Amino acid sequence: MVFSRLFRRQTQPEPKIEAGLKKTRRGIFKDISALFERSEITEDLYEDLEMLLIQADLGVETTVELLDNLRARIEREHIRQPSDAREALRAEMIALLHHATRNRKIKIYQRGVPFVILVVGVNGTGKTTTIAKLAKFHQNAGRNVVLVAGDTFRAAAIEQLKVWGERLNATVIAHQPNADPGAVVFDGMRAAYNRNADILLIDTAGRLHTKYNLMEELKKIRNVIQRHVAEAPQEVLLVIDATTGQNGLVQAKKFAEAADITDIAIAKLDGTARGGIAFAISRELGIPISYIGTGEKVTDLTEFSPENYVDALFFGEEEDENV
Repeated sequence: MVFSRLFRRQTQPEPKIEAGLKKTRRGIFKDISALFERSEITEDLYEDLEMLLIQADLGVETTVELLDNLRARIEREHIRQPSDAREALRAEMIALLHHATRNRKIKIYQRGVPFVILVVGVNGTGKTTTIAKLAKFHQNAGRNVVLVAGDTFRAAAIEQLKVWGERLNATVIAHQPNADPGAVVFDGMRAAYNRNADILLIDTAGRLHTKYNLMEELKKIRNVIQRHVAEAPQEVLLVIDATTGQNGLVQAKKFAEAADITDIAIAKLDGTARGGIAFAISRELGIPISYIGTGEKVTDLTEFSPENYVDALFFGEEEDENV
């Protein structure tokens, strides 16, 4: 492929990221790369790029800002060759993702002191599966993990978390369906101390009908947690389904208004041919994307890196074979 020779990757993404973004890379982002095979930079190139970026789920506002920044860089650096313009696009896409990444808090893990992760998100986004993946992620780092089934409104969510707990050999604290979530979290905090847990992962209900209800429920859970660890929860993780595109962004905004979100995990990236939602989230929310789900296996969760993400959108083993 010509564009592989014109546009070289500058990082070496983890194989999981490349594999997880294969559908996206072979879809719209392949078409975006092909735009820069033209002989010159014209207004038609910008117009075609705008159309493809919107199709890729960046959204109109994020696309317009990205293109404005790209035009300014091309003019400022006196870029004339489309291949150089492509490098400028890469740099601007990374800069856009760094807009939110710079807000990422430093995470300090201490043995036997629960690092509490409160996981929120709409039902169906892959929230419970992401919790299992995150548990495995921390287990692989040698940390002792306890799970709390705080989504008591859904019996299926409780059972699903119990199944994951058995597979991971991790303790799961759960009550009966429709139990008080605060009581479950209270027992989870006690269990975390009794078992010298390093990580406490708490699932929460994703079917709360108003922002007020959501705020009150999370406030109650926070109060219970802080009786045991004053600075907890140290992480409030919002899970977003990449396949929902701009609808996922709308959901994220609602949760951000109701809860003090510190981190975002994008699930199901392997199931979309677009993948541009990460850019819209970074620009419009300013909340760091910390994890991305790249497959169905429990090990398919990767820490987010703007450079690796952008290069994985454009490069992979199938491109390398054609160089």
